[in-house]
Amino acid sequence: MVDYANILLAREGAVARVTLNSPDRRNALTQAMMLELEDAFGRVRDDRSCRVLVLRGAGGHFCAGGDLDAMADMPPQPANGAADPLVPAYRQFGDALLVLNNLPQATIAVVEGSAVGGGFGMACCSDVVILHDSAKFGVPEPKVGFIPSQILPFVARRIGQGPLRDIAVTSRLIDADEAVRLGIGRHRCSTIADIAKTLRGLIEDILKGEPRAIATAKRLVLSAPTTDDRAVLDDAAESLVGLLRQPQAAEGIKAFKAKTSPPWAKG
Repeated sequence: MVDYANILLAREGAVARVTLNSPDRRNALTQAMMLELEDAFGRVRDDRSCRVLVLRGAGGHFCAGGDLDAMADMPPQPANGAADPLVPAYRQFGDALLVLNNLPQATIAVVEGSAVGGGFGMACCSDVVILHDSAKFGVPEPKVGFIPSQILPFVARRIGQGPLRDIAVTSRLIDADEAVRLGIGRHRCSTIADIAKTLRGLIEDILKGEPRAIATAKRLVLSAPTTDDRAVLDDAAESLVGLLRQPQAAEGIKAFKAKTSPPWAKG
């Protein structure tokens, strides 16, 4: 695993864990952290022996959005109409979210405390979200004069345009109860012990699935809202047949009939 300055990347068997590690700042995002996250997500994507990613924040908070001190310390605007170098710097976080959103592995976000701005976006790019009672989501950035630019498409697809419009124009925070109602997450926990138990159970469930089947299902689900239905159905049929022709499907069917575990479920 790689040593980063702002995040931790660890591996336990088939499970990778990425932890935002600036607890004194509630894991607020700096440019350096955003670059490290994109690199870590890319490493997970390319490691096909990894089957689950767990994303979490250190110190009882998931992520408090952009680091305001870093944002306030801006270089002067370029003169003579030159392109602003800050635009690609902030656009980069969108690329990190795209990698997270499209990982072939299953992803679990464990959200405690603040999950606003970029933290809200990362949760909405995860397949499964575990919510501690303390979880708070929102886009409070307009209150201080800017926006959480790169998270918007991911949050809108997760909760719908209507709820996001309400949250964006009011800048209000939503609690764990409302987060469950909006579909951000469905696993609600009151204690750290509850989180640990829920996380173990989810990982066990995920590891029962065949990795290529999980990756294919994810890809089709993600394509469905933005792709013509006939194209999705054609892709799904071809994908199904392709999976059925792989030896893993025969092994899985045989194990199911014998009431035993298939080989991939033993790790």
